[in-house]
Amino acid sequence: MALYSDKVMDHFRNPRNVGKIDDADGVGEVGNAKCGDIMRMYIKVDEDGIITDCKFNTFGCGSAIATSSMATELIKGKSVDEALELSNKAVVEALDGLPTHKILAEEAVRAAVKDYYDRKGIAYNPEDFKETDDEELHKLGEE
Repeated sequence: MALYSDKVMDHFRNPRNVGKIDDADGVGEVGNAKCGDIMRMYIKVDEDGIITDCKFNTFGCGSAIATSSMATELIKGKSVDEALELSNKAVVEALDGLPTHKILAEEAVRAAVKDYYDRKGIAYNPEDFKETDDEELHKLGEE
């Protein structure tokens, strides 16, 4: 059995939406101190609250790049509220699984949306932006 699914390898070798949005409406940056992965996500949001563009820069392993790529694919065209519902588990499932727990996608999307809300002065529930704990990430890697 291969260590990584075909989808993981495809998103690693051919990542979607790599780059920077200079006039982004929201920018989120997260990192994993244990492994050194860093992800920065940019979102462009229209007047209806729809994410019209999403890009990322990730410094990290193949899993980090693949999850970043898949996350952008999953939130582009969605409302910011729908983007907040994205979970690391959904990203892993969309990639047909991962053998590791080093997943930052959910946190990067939340950080970019929070930055968007802050820039626009939009009120939000702080509970929507709580950090995912390491125990939950470890459970993901075991599924």
